[in-house]
Amino acid sequence: MRVDVVGSGAMGSLFGGLLAEAGNDVCLIDVWQEHVEAINSRGLWIEGLSGDRCIKVEATIEPDELAGTSDLLIFFVKSYHTESAARNVSLLVGENTTVLTLQNGLGNVEILSNILGEEKIVAGTTSYGANILGPGRVCHAGIGPTIIGELNGKITKRIDELARVLTEAGVKTDTSANVMGLIWSKLMINVGINALGTLLNVRNGELLKGKHSLALQRELVAEATEVAAKKGIELMYEDMSHEVAAICEKTSGNINSMLQDVRNKRKTEIDFINGAIVREGERLNVPTPVNRVVSSLIKAIEESYDRQI
Repeated sequence: MRVDVVGSGAMGSLFGGLLAEAGNDVCLIDVWQEHVEAINSRGLWIEGLSGDRCIKVEATIEPDELAGTSDLLIFFVKSYHTESAARNVSLLVGENTTVLTLQNGLGNVEILSNILGEEKIVAGTTSYGANILGPGRVCHAGIGPTIIGELNGKITKRIDELARVLTEAGVKTDTSANVMGLIWSKLMINVGINALGTLLNVRNGELLKGKHSLALQRELVAEATEVAAKKGIELMYEDMSHEVAAICEKTSGNINSMLQDVRNKRKTEIDFINGAIVREGERLNVPTPVNRVVSSLIKAIEESYDRQI
C-alpha cells in the first residue's frame, strides 16, 4: 500500500515507520528539514516500547515532487495547520485515496472534508504515544487503543482493510460505527491530560499520583462530559474520568504533545482541545470554568515565551 504521512513529527514518524517496517511504501512528509534529511541519510531510528531499531523509509518536505497519488494519506499535523497542509498535499489525493485523520481536537474532519472531499475522509483516534529525541529519532512511549470509523457510521470494506493494514503494522486497530462519539471521547482524554500535564510539567502517569492533580483532571473531564451530553454525543465509555485515568496509566511514560510544544516554545493546540470545550459550552449554555482557566493559563504561557527566565 502507498502511504503518505502528513505531519511526521513524533506520532507521524512512529506510525509511518511501523507501516514501512510492515512492507508498505511509505513517505513521511514534514516541514522540519533537518529531520527529513536525517531520515533520508541514516534511516528512522525508533526506540522504546516496540524495540530499538533503524527503519529505512523515504521522507520529503516537498509533497508536490512525489509521483502519483496515495492509497492512504494519514494526517498528524497540528490542528491549526490542517487547512494549509491539506491544500499542500491535495495533488496526492486520487479517485481511490483514503484520507485518515488521527489528529487531536475538534474541527479537523470538517476542514479536511471541505478541501479534499467528505467521501475521502475516515476519522480515527489513537492512544499511542511518541516523543521526538532528535532529527530522525523517536521514542515509542505509549500503547493504547486505536479506533477508526466512517463519517456516515457504516462499517465498510475500506475501514476493515485499513484496520487490517494498521494491525499488521503492530497498531492493533478496531472499527466503530460512532465516529463523532469516537472523536469526542478522544477529545475528553486530551482535555484531561494535555493541558494539565503541561501546567505541571509531568509525564502522563504522574497526573494520577497527586490528589489535587487527580481532582483537577476529573473536573476538566466532567465539564467536557456535560457539554457532550448537551450536544447529544454518545461517548464511547460510560465513565470518561475512569477511562482518562486508565490512559494515563497505559501511557505513563509519555510526555504529552502539548508539553512537548511548550518545552520547545511552539504554538499549542489548546484552542482545539480545552478551548473547544469552552466555546461549545458557551454556545450550549454549559459552564466550563475549569477548562476556561486552564486554557487561559496555557495561552498565557505561550504569550510569555520570549520573556521566560
